Formats: sequence, structure tokens, C-alpha cells
Amino acid sequence: MPFPITIATRESRLALWQAEHVQALLAARGHAVTLLGMTTRGDQILDRTLSKVGGKGLFVKELETALEEGRADIAVHSLKDVPMALPAGFELACVMQREDPRDAWVSPRHATLADLPPGAVVGTSSLRRTVLLRALRPDLRIEPLRGNLDTRLRKLDEGRYAGIVLAAAGLKRLGLAGRIRHVFSTDEMLPAAGQGALGIETRAGRPELAGALAPLADQATWLAVAAERAVSRALGGSCSMPLAAHATLDGGRLHLRAAWGDPEGSATLVTAQSEAQVDDLEQAAALGQRVAEALRARGAR
Repeated sequence: MPFPITIATRESRLALWQAEHVQALLAARGHAVTLLGMTTRGDQILDRTLSKVGGKGLFVKELETALEEGRADIAVHSLKDVPMALPAGFELACVMQREDPRDAWVSPRHATLADLPPGAVVGTSSLRRTVLLRALRPDLRIEPLRGNLDTRLRKLDEGRYAGIVLAAAGLKRLGLAGRIRHVFSTDEMLPAAGQGALGIETRAGRPELAGALAPLADQATWLAVAAERAVSRALGGSCSMPLAAHATLDGGRLHLRAAWGDPEGSATLVTAQSEAQVDDLEQAAALGQRVAEALRARGAR
């Protein structure tokens, strides 16, 4: 039986696209769905990197408060922005089919990263992207870049950077694929855990919501991101740790790769990979745990 659902969402253009996408899917199943737009601390603090002001949780705390107070029923997140451990009483109730998980190179003048002259300025505030860029081009200057997608593109267009690195998924969802000059292969730049996937968070103990969200879930994506997030969780994952993890499912076998870089030292990456037959989220998480242990054994910390 359909019932009313309120979605808590950030008010950036990309966050609203994501919430409206879920709204349309639920409305097509008969639910009356409204949006509750909110500004989070992560949206307000733009002069410092996330790793220095509290991490990815700054983008979800206010939304979780709305769930806890009953002002909203679900929150739609870019899964790469969701902390690896949710607060007690909350759960990830649905993971939707993944968009392109890769990173994209955006530049007005340079077609690829390889085209940049030595010392050129590249913008990103992701420690993961910083260490991966340094491994590819140690001669470049990596400078902070905060703000929503439109703000980052505006700063690029103002000439502050020779190029910037963004998630391909966000650009494609907003119809901005034309800004992409090059999509990095996962061999060039391994994505963040959960990148390109949407996750829906609820309060625990809401079986009616779990039932309503079940048709939106994509099991292959959910298994992959469960493994990826388990790597990060096992290593104390937060945005203050330069870690990449990406999994692909093929015929029931999940192949997981991960990379860790020293944010203040060598440009050499620590890498690990493994694969296993995976049938449920627990098995996926166990694969992630094994890859995390391999990273740690090779020097990741």
C-alpha cells in the first residue's frame, strides 16, 4: 500500500537531482513524495579541506537529524560521501544502480593530464585524488578545491587551475558530460569507495520503508560497494585517509582493488587486490577486510 514519504536532501544542484530521481521512482509506484531541502555544515565550510574540518559526515549530519526527529523518512546520498560507520539507529536501506564510477579530467585548454606543463596547478580537495595525481605526475602543484559542482567549475573557468578532477557521475547526471576532456581509467585513477552509487539512509526498524525501497536497489552495485566500504572501514576510513577502492562483479565473482598513498611522503602507492565468489553482503565485506589486511601488511596505515 503506497504511503507518503519525505526525502531529506542537500540543496546543491546535484543533490537535488539525486533526490528528485528517487522521488520520481517512488512516485511511479504510487507514493506521495516531498522533498525537505537542507544546508549542511559541509556545504557551509568552503575554505578548508574536509579532512581538516570533520570529514564526510559534515554532509549527512543534518539530514540524519531530520530523520531522527521524524521530519523526513529517507535521505538520499552520494554513497562516497557517507561515513563508513553509520550512527546507532540508522541503516543503509538501499543502494541503487551505479553511474560511471570513474574520475573525470576537466580543463579548458589541456586534453589530458599528460598535456600539462611541469608545475601546472590542478584542483582537488580529495586526499585520494591528490596521492593518485602525485603518483601520475609528481611535478604538478595540487591545490585545494572546495564547493559544489557548479562552484568548482566556476573556479576553473576563472582561471585558478589548469584543470580539475571531478567524479564523472555527477557531471553526467547534470548533463555536463560535455565538460569532460578525459575519463581516467580505473588503472590510472582508482575510484573512491562507493563512487557513482546512490545510497538511501533510513532510521532502523522501518520495514515499510525497506519494502518501498527494495525495487530501487541494485544487488550487483550493493555487493561491490559493500566490499569497497569494508576496505575503508577496516583502515579507519575517513576523508583524512588517502584510500581508493573499486570492485566489479562478473558472474558471481567479485574482484576488488584498493590503493593507499602517503599524503605527506612518497609518491609510490601501496596496492592490493583479491577476488572471491560472493553471494551476499557479508561475503563482500569479508573480501574487503582481506584486501585491507593486505594493504596494511604492505605499509598502509
